[in-house]
Amino acid sequence: MATRAAHKRLTREYAALSRSPPEYITAHPSESNILEWHYILTGPPGTPYENGQYWGTLVFPPDYPFAPPAIRMHTPSGRFRCSERLCLSISDFHPKSFNPAWEVSTILLGVLSFMTSEEMTTGSVSASEAERKLFASRTRWWNSTGGGSTKRTLSGQPAETQAQQGGNKTGFGAIKAGDGGQRFKEQWPEVDEENWKWMESERINPQTGKSLGLHQQTTNQSGAAAANKSNTAVAGGGRETVNAVEQSWISKNKWYIVAAALFAYVLAARALGDQK
Repeated sequence: MATRAAHKRLTREYAALSRSPPEYITAHPSESNILEWHYILTGPPGTPYENGQYWGTLVFPPDYPFAPPAIRMHTPSGRFRCSERLCLSISDFHPKSFNPAWEVSTILLGVLSFMTSEEMTTGSVSASEAERKLFASRTRWWNSTGGGSTKRTLSGQPAETQAQQGGNKTGFGAIKAGDGGQRFKEQWPEVDEENWKWMESERINPQTGKSLGLHQQTTNQSGAAAANKSNTAVAGGGRETVNAVEQSWISKNKWYIVAAALFAYVLAARALGDQK
């Protein structure tokens, strides 16, 4: 339970954040526990995380601000291990280096700054720029579906049709326990609703994170390729049939052809003899 000083400090900081949130940062305390904060970092432009939606938590000690919070990021990013405590100078790994004057906004700006750097520490991972961009493109899907563990489907898209898309039913980078996105929805209901609207408009399969339209396009292309191959085979078969008929007629009438040739030769020889 938070001390009176911690409760007062965090209440004041939440009011300040609500009035003037830092760029790319949104945060609020849990309704049931003011020591548990949830944040979303939006990937800044010009970085591999651009437009990514990175959800995490800050868990403050009861005697905050005289001790730092535990910092975690739950959304796969290619930069941090999911839901593991991060070893930063502003986290509970280094309580002696924490400055009580630092506020929640200062802490989250530090997390964002560290995220966009390449410095390694406990809880961080290395990945290529392409991998991080892929993670960024799937963050909204991941947050609102629990990494594909949701049972919810898109409107107008029957579950049995979606099942035909194949793929891992637990989704890309899913939490092993898989809550179907319920925890995210509880903390960010409006953001969750926007995420589902985005999945609807982009036709993203909630169970796999893959585009349903891409699957249909691939199927159509495969069908077209098969039809072209079939047409080519038919055309080729037609030519082969004509050749076979011609060869069969010659084979059956070869002696008539030889006799006709000899007869024509004799007539030509007689005509030449008469002229002489």
